[in-house]
Order: sequence, then structure tokens, then C-alpha cells
Amino acid sequence: MDEMEEELKCPVCGSFFREPIILPCSHNICLACARNILVQTPDAESPQSSRASGSGVSDYDYLDLDKMSLYSEADSGYGSYGGFVSAPTTPCQKSPNGVRVFPPTVPQPPPQQHLLPQPGSLPPIPRNSCITCPQCHRSLILDDRGLRGFPKNRVLEGVVDRYQQSKAAALKCQLCEKSPKEATVMCEQCDVFYCDPCRLRCHPPRGPLAKHRLVPPAQGRISRRASPRKISTCTEHELENLSMYCVQCKMPVCYQCLEEGKHGTHEVKALGAMWKLHKGQLSQALNGLSDRATEAKEFLVQLRNMVQHIQENGVEFEACLVAQCDALIDALNRRKAQLLAQVNKEHEHKLKVVRDQISHCTVKLRQTTGLMEYCLEVIKENDPSGFLQISDALIRRVHMTESQWGKGTLTPRMTSDFDLTLDSGPLLQTIHQLDFVQMKVAWFTFDPASAHPDIMFSNDNLTVTCNSYDDRVVMGNTAFSRGVHYWEMTVDRYDNHPDPAFGIARGDVLKDVMLGKDDKAWAMTDGGISKGSTIGVLLDFSRRILIFLINDEQQGPVAFEGLEGAYYPAISLNRNVQVTLHTGLPIPDFYTPGEADPTGSVC
Repeated sequence: MDEMEEELKCPVCGSFFREPIILPCSHNICLACARNILVQTPDAESPQSSRASGSGVSDYDYLDLDKMSLYSEADSGYGSYGGFVSAPTTPCQKSPNGVRVFPPTVPQPPPQQHLLPQPGSLPPIPRNSCITCPQCHRSLILDDRGLRGFPKNRVLEGVVDRYQQSKAAALKCQLCEKSPKEATVMCEQCDVFYCDPCRLRCHPPRGPLAKHRLVPPAQGRISRRASPRKISTCTEHELENLSMYCVQCKMPVCYQCLEEGKHGTHEVKALGAMWKLHKGQLSQALNGLSDRATEAKEFLVQLRNMVQHIQENGVEFEACLVAQCDALIDALNRRKAQLLAQVNKEHEHKLKVVRDQISHCTVKLRQTTGLMEYCLEVIKENDPSGFLQISDALIRRVHMTESQWGKGTLTPRMTSDFDLTLDSGPLLQTIHQLDFVQMKVAWFTFDPASAHPDIMFSNDNLTVTCNSYDDRVVMGNTAFSRGVHYWEMTVDRYDNHPDPAFGIARGDVLKDVMLGKDDKAWAMTDGGISKGSTIGVLLDFSRRILIFLINDEQQGPVAFEGLEGAYYPAISLNRNVQVTLHTGLPIPDFYTPGEADPTGSVC
């Protein structure tokens, strides 16, 4: 339950919630902290002044204030809350948790005193007081009820109490005569805490005592402190119990609220029925989130195994590389150091990527687990109205957290294999050209994550088009920096204007101009392309050249040379073009890798 602790702390004081209240935005704050961050607004900005002037603005309306500094109802996702209206933002401070806290207008209590004094000793809340949520920064002006108008979050208060009880000091045996030992069990029927010796002596597991239920001490303390379900009263009619639930306002109401006509046109349902319905919805949402958490745990195991495999493969590859280099003549030794450095760089890069992903996934899983534990504790609460006050916000948070574990989140960003093969066949006179070559056939697709938003994908990300008349760039999801690679693209649709561009690009290429218009891409933009054409791209890092083919015919000897670094397959197109990618293809028969072409030229 340690992950849940942050859910139980006030965003202002950073301590566990004491007498928490629920703000209209569904965030919680200690009652004492709420009083400390109140700000008094001018009379002209108060809802009372607006009503007195005959403007017709009700308690439920928002004031037309500095909208640039406030969240609108559409932005925040919440409507107005009974008796409170938006208020202007004010200068802010920082709370212990790093969120915005608005300066108090009443004297601050001593730091060591968190609990509020008796109500009679509290100074009255200034007229036209404004409170701003320290988490979403939404500001509201209090009505005549002041802070009493905010409902108390009894569910959260109960969860905090149970959590603190579970963290308290160990319970002692109640039957030890001298120096009580630490209790190991509690009998629910006897209501007594036992250590192991006293349990065996006084509560043997036989006879009538065999049917008694023994539980851990912490659970026993909680069950001992548990009380019958509390009957909640209406904040506006303190003598009336909350018995109904307004679906439109999303709040419990009493019969007097209904008789006064405040919810006359709203859909109202029984409180108990809505309590059960929302508990079921939260439980169902937690099931999906629990599946994501389980997958995340398995994914972390996979990543940790990858770290070990990378370590093992790296050591094995280095040993092989050293053995090959030591077998060559003295001239090879100078090259050996460079190759080792390259292997170590690849090794460290893989480890860094995987470890970074482990760290990121661990943090996200911890947050997810904390939310799950908090929600499970909330579900245990037997206060219907208190639960319904926070259930909508929790359900939204659960769905939002589940969506963050979307497709691709639990996919390794790096493989543990070292796709490096040392070619030790060249003669001594070509030893200065010795380098790693990648012999595996590459399979890849277009990459939605790095593409321009106007690009549209289909066919498992192998077919792309565009919803804009302007040129947009899309790249492959694999970068190449060594070896010889060949892929093709067929033109499925094309109306001859403007021309698509095919080629390669750096990772930071511009995505909203034709490929090749900046210094981050190398591309072919014309050359007899039409519907049904097949464009081939040949990238040879051993010679550092790029060659294009159209319908199996080479377009000139060499398109570009002197290429170094990492490049992604890339194209640019608009809505008049649709292209399908074909990968994993062998090198064309006419081409022999590694041989210099004396007729090569740069286009």
C-alpha cells in the first residue's frame, strides 16, 4: 500500500488529509488548508454585488473576469457547483508539493498545529472570499455558507485513518502478565490480541474455539474500529438525511431539496441504487487497469532479462572481436581499438535505452498501483453519499491511467541482439576499410509516431496517404547506419501533381515540406513515376552511396554519395498520392556491394 500514500496527502500542506473537503473540481483539500488559502475579493466582483445591482447573475453563474488566467467550463470538464462562481486569479506561492497555493488572508496557524481549533474560536471568513484549487487552479467565490458549503470527503478520511492504523506501532498481547509480547493474531469473536504462546495456552485450535476466526493484528484493529454505516445529512438542510441522487448535478440530495424545486426537472434516483451502480463501474474500470498493471510487471521482467542478455551478448561479442583482431597483422591492431570502441558504444546505447525504459515504466507502474490501491480502499467504504461524491472523478482517473498504457507502451525500444558481423576476409591492403557490416534483411514499416499528423496509415502501417494538399513527410520505424539495404514502394494512387519524393532522412527532418528541401534528407522527386510504378531505394553504407530504381531500372549510376551516420527510409506525399511499402527484399542481382563504381556521380 506504500504506492497509495501520495493519494492520501493534501496538495497544500503535504501531510495526510485532515478533515478533507471536496472542491467543485473533484480535488480534495484539508479544511484548515482551505481556510489558509482564502483570498478576499473586491465587493464589485462578488455575486452578492451582482445580484444587488439587478444584473441577474445567479449563484451558479461564472463572472466575466480574466478568462486568460482561468479554466473555462469546457476546458476543465466541470460545470458550476451550487453556490460558487469563478473568481479572478491572484499571485501565488508554492506548497510543499510544488503546486500553486494562493496567499492566505487570515493569520497562519503555527506549523506544528494542523488540526483546526473549535469552531467557536475560528475567525469569521471574510465576505466575498475566494478559494483556488491548488491542483487545477480553478478559482471560485464562496457564498454565505463559506467552507461549510463544500461536502466533507468521509470516504477519503476513512481511507487515511485505515492507512495510518496499518502503519502504526505493533500491537501487544493482552494476556501476557509481564512485558507483553508483540501480538501475532486477533480473535474476532473474543476481541482479544494474542501472542503465539498465549494463543496456544488460552485459545487452542480445538473444541468450541476452533470455529473462531483469527486475523492479523492490523486487520483486527481496523475491524475493531469499524463502525456502522454513517447516515449523511444535507449540507443545505442539516436536519435532513441524504436519500436521493441527482443524476444531472451528480450529487446526493435530500427530500427537502426536491420539494424546494432545485432539482425539479432533473433525473433523480435512489441513493443506494446509484451507490451500487457507481461501485460496479469503478470495479469494472479497475479490472482493465489491473490487466495493464499485470502486463507492465511482466514487461519489466522482460526488460530486466534483456539487460542480462545485452550484458552477456556484449561480453561474447567483444571476446570474438578481440580474437579476430589479434589474429591479423600489426596494422590491424590500430583498427581493432576503433572497432572495440564502436562495439562498446553500441553496448552502452542499448543498456541506456533499456534502463531508461525500465525507469519510466517503473514510475508509471508505481503510480498505477497507488491509484489501484486507493480505489480498492474507497470501494471498501460503506458510505454511499461519500462514495458518490468522488466516484465519478476516480472512474475518470482510472480510465485515463488505463489509456496511458496504450499500444506501444509495453514494447521494448531496443533489441538485445548485436547485429554486427566482422568480415575478416579482406586483404591487408584494404584493412583501413575494415568495418562492421549488417547482413540481416531488414523488415520495417512506416512510423506513425514520427510522421506528420496529416499522414494517414493503413495495411498495418505499410500503406500511407495524406489528408492535406501540402507535402507531408513520413519515415520508417527503423534507422540504418551500416550494411546494405534495399526496399521498394509501389504507387497505388497518383494524379501526376505534385510529385511525391522518395529517399532517406535524418530523424530531425522537417515534416511539413517536400522531402529533400532541407539539409536533413536526400530524395528523388521525378523520373517517370505514375500509378502502378515501383520505386526501389538502395542504400549501401560500405560505399556510402544511395541509388534509385524505377520499375527495376536504375536511375543513373549513383544518386548521392559520402553518406555517413544514421538514416531513416522516408517519403513525402499529399492527398493525391497513396504508396505501399515493401521490405525484407534481397539486394538486386545487378549490384555487387563493397565495390567502388568509377562512373559514380553526384546528382
